[in-house]
Amino acid sequence: MTEPLDIDLVLAPVDGSEESVTAIEYAVAIAAEYDADVHTVYVLGEEVTRAIETGAVDETSVADDTGAFVDTAVEIAESSGVHLSSSIAYGFSTRVKTRHPGSVILDTAEELAADFVVVPREPVSGDPGEVLEKAAEYVLLYASQPTLSV
Repeated sequence: MTEPLDIDLVLAPVDGSEESVTAIEYAVAIAAEYDADVHTVYVLGEEVTRAIETGAVDETSVADDTGAFVDTAVEIAESSGVHLSSSIAYGFSTRVKTRHPGSVILDTAEELAADFVVVPREPVSGDPGEVLEKAAEYVLLYASQPTLSV
């Protein structure tokens, strides 16, 4: 007989895409069902990461830009009575070759002791700002938590 899931924290990696909004909606629904919290990690793409590292873009302006998306996530969570926290992570590194969106998601899940991960599927738009397009398969293959790709 299998044990029921014990979920306290659902992780939803996001990149500002429509698929990310869908992932947040699913994460919030799961959290509401299990009386859990949701944490969104906004994964910054390679172009933005390089721009920050070279000083072409200010970290504060990036934080402001991602803030609007996080506000949307908070609204979705609050409408269901779910607590949502958030963070921002570099999805790439010019110094660490093994750092990519999939590894960032799994590292965040481990650091936060997430019990469940909801990852957006590959977007159809192909917008270069949407960095999670290849991460879903990686997360599905290597996550130690139950994972839903939406």
